[in-house]
Amino acid sequence: LAPLTGTNAEYGKGFEIATAMAIEEINKAGGVNGYKLDIEVADSKGDQKESSDLARKYGDDKEIMAIIGDFTSGACMANAPIVDAAGIVQLSPTASNPNYAGMSPYTFSIMGRQDAEAPFFAKYIIHKYLGMKNVALIYINSDWGVSSRDNFVKGAEEVGLNIVAEANYVQDEKDFSSLLLKLKAANPEAVVIFDQGAVPQVVNQIAALDWDVQICALGPGTSQQIIELCGENAEGLITSTPFFFNPEDEKQMAWKQEFVKRAGFEPTVHPVMAYDCVYLLKNAIEMIGDGEITRDAIRDNLQATEIDGLGGPIKFSEAGDISRSYLICAVESGKFVVKEGYDYSKE
Repeated sequence: LAPLTGTNAEYGKGFEIATAMAIEEINKAGGVNGYKLDIEVADSKGDQKESSDLARKYGDDKEIMAIIGDFTSGACMANAPIVDAAGIVQLSPTASNPNYAGMSPYTFSIMGRQDAEAPFFAKYIIHKYLGMKNVALIYINSDWGVSSRDNFVKGAEEVGLNIVAEANYVQDEKDFSSLLLKLKAANPEAVVIFDQGAVPQVVNQIAALDWDVQICALGPGTSQQIIELCGENAEGLITSTPFFFNPEDEKQMAWKQEFVKRAGFEPTVHPVMAYDCVYLLKNAIEMIGDGEITRDAIRDNLQATEIDGLGGPIKFSEAGDISRSYLICAVESGKFVVKEGYDYSKE
């Protein structure tokens, strides 16, 4: 399940390409337990109802053994009771609402949790790395957006950051000017955007107001789309990510090159997570051995499996999600780079 159309289509397309790469590799190597893997990609359109209708369809289809997706926490959470009733795994590459994975024994995620990343953003990016005190927030009014905002505020309170203004908007909003004027009037040192697909529009509309403010974004990772759509307006943008391609890692760079060849754009962390999801399911099926491949067997083995994925080591918590550490990234000279600076890792 992935948003192949709509605001988050870049991320859905990344899911589609990355999972296809993994499936091809596995099948070329002989498959799993004598079987070749097959994947059906469905467009959830970034819509919770559409995603739930698809989850119900796949839950009823006994030939489907597991679901990878969806992209947003909101869609995954809406699907949780559906996959629970059907007894089928829903393994999300990207859902990071801390409430999601614990909703069912069949719900899993590998992106990390917003009760870790959002406080990190407040305490280590805004407070310690940038050394700023007054910040404004603009966030999508979704399960993920509200959770990210709330967890950011908790971190901000711990270090004495001042939230001088806030605004939120609905999915597929296009005009942010009135909201941004409200934030600008509060004179913050930084603005934090909590979203993925709408980030380029917000960045460009901040520039249109001739507003000289530090722009930060929690959610898009290192999306090349931001640079392509914003140009010079993106310079200096600060983001966080649990993964960044290491130019000295031959495997990572070969994977990135193949992805760009197929996609025509640079991968973020999101397709990397989708790729790793396929290998997690492969391991879960392999662990069945000569036994019958069932949805419950896949679920039980997935909970127990550990892999050293392309995006780093993966070991599930009892709830079905994982812990991650985060990097500080910025746009410099038209590309994302990892920023050196405050070392939070020992705290």
